[in-house]
Amino acid sequence: MATPRPAHLSMIRSFHLADFLTLGNAACGTISIFAAIVYVDTRHLTALTTAMALLPLGLVLDVLDGRVARWRQRHSAMGRELDSLADVISFGVAPATLAYAAGMRGAWDVVVLVYFVCCGVSRLARFNVTAEELSTTTGKVKYFEGTPIPSSLLLVGVLAVCAIRGWLGDELPLGTVLLGVGILHPLALQGALSGSLMISKTLRIPKL
Repeated sequence: MATPRPAHLSMIRSFHLADFLTLGNAACGTISIFAAIVYVDTRHLTALTTAMALLPLGLVLDVLDGRVARWRQRHSAMGRELDSLADVISFGVAPATLAYAAGMRGAWDVVVLVYFVCCGVSRLARFNVTAEELSTTTGKVKYFEGTPIPSSLLLVGVLAVCAIRGWLGDELPLGTVLLGVGILHPLALQGALSGSLMISKTLRIPKL
């Protein structure tokens, strides 16, 4: 009688090369979050810049996993879900964590950052639901409804400029605004704009 394989080994063996690239993307986002926490704890700027640098690497892996899947003709519902979950980490939660670490910690900042993450999650869920309808015979989606969630790297780029120039914490550009009992850094509103563009149904962007 054959000994049954452990369930976790069976799942791992079912992964394709593209899936491991996707997991690399998720790892980049997770380590970025950890590095941002290290910065908050130690104020070592290297930790913050490392956290920022990991996210473009995550984007490279995100692009590669799609190309590899099409090259090997390995498309699956699991691969699509795995890709979305990794994107939520690397291009949703991680950028919001970086913004918080950089100094956007007012009550209204938190509201904006949570809105941004929720928009990213909603945009990916909508994409997965409509992917089959939008796909061509090759399995490639022809266009995005709303900006893709990796566009959040533009926000990370702004934060990187702030970090390089030392504009962090109380030195963030545009200062602060007191709204009721909460503080808002106007710079955080770029997160609200990014999130709103992601969930737009009228904005269609061709997928290369």
